[in-house]
Amino acid sequence: MTATTSVKLDRIEELLAEKGYEVAQQGEGILRISEPGSGIALQAALEGGILFFSLTCVTVPRMAITAELMRKMLDAANGISTSNFQLYDTGDGKTAITLNNFCKLQDLGADDEDDILACVHFLLVDVVEARRLIGGMVM
Repeated sequence: MTATTSVKLDRIEELLAEKGYEVAQQGEGILRISEPGSGIALQAALEGGILFFSLTCVTVPRMAITAELMRKMLDAANGISTSNFQLYDTGDGKTAITLNNFCKLQDLGADDEDDILACVHFLLVDVVEARRLIGGMVM
């Protein structure tokens, strides 16, 4: 991790902590962010000038990923308007269904701060809808 990335990550960590989130660095360029009220946690990874956010909705057996489930996740009218779904093989016969978002950072000024906070907020809101949307199909 370069010194610039480290400084940006430190500033992002400070910003989120100031707003009441529990934040910890989890490796090179990675933050774990928790919302204390709900206990929902997400990860942020800084690569270059882009901050990628990911929140695991659920981890299910690979066979639970059906065509009907995929249609629900990909439907433009599914209620998930600010984030996107991704599937990750966990290597143990299971698949993690995640919600993801990102923001491009400039100078970590007020606009970047708003973008970072918006991404976190959107994921926290979207995960509630996502769990409702897919919960009955995979849980």
